[in-house]
Amino acid sequence: MTQVEKLLKYQETDEKLLKLERDLGNSDERKNYVQAKSFLTKAPEKLDALEAKAVELAALVSELNKKYAEIAETLSDFDHIDEMVDGGADISFYKKNVTQISDRLKSIKAEVSSLTKAIKDADEEYQQMKKKTIDMQKQYSESTEAYKKLKESLQIEALAVKKELDALKKNIEPEVMKKYEIKRSERIFPILCAENGGRCSKCGSELSLAGKEKVSSGSVVECDNCHRMLYKGV
Repeated sequence: MTQVEKLLKYQETDEKLLKLERDLGNSDERKNYVQAKSFLTKAPEKLDALEAKAVELAALVSELNKKYAEIAETLSDFDHIDEMVDGGADISFYKKNVTQISDRLKSIKAEVSSLTKAIKDADEEYQQMKKKTIDMQKQYSESTEAYKKLKESLQIEALAVKKELDALKKNIEPEVMKKYEIKRSERIFPILCAENGGRCSKCGSELSLAGKEKVSSGSVVECDNCHRMLYKGV
């Protein structure tokens, strides 16, 4: 059996391991586990931010209410406006002041109303987030157990495949095996492919003249485009 044949046999067995890895990675058990874990990792920070926002808004409302009371109190200065007018005071001046104060009070009241709504919205969001966090805690517990069981089940199969690979590896040149393992870590698969008419059978890129000569002589070359290992096709 040639080195290429041995490597092809290794790759065929390795594909079984890759399938097990993909089955685990794409499983609903893992997706649910990762989703719940990610949510719970960010949840405390989000809840703290919502709580801080509500406190800040409440402080602004309190400050505005205080300001409203202070400004409203100034209107008492105009309680005796009739006497001032009788005394020869300019009525237009006082009317202008009252209007300005009234407009400012309306503006503050609108701000308070807007902030009060914002506080209510923040509180509702906080309660919803809190409820979802409780639900996610349950999902995390259940999905962790389900993911663990699936992982253990697939690991039993994976160990059997790895034993096969270890046995096959002994018959492959270390330098060739090293290149294969590097490409495997880069998620390239299949790694070893036949050339087809001087081209890579996977990406279609044409080999250089030197590459064509090496392949023709029985050597394994690397595709310049997709970096797969190529051998002479039939």
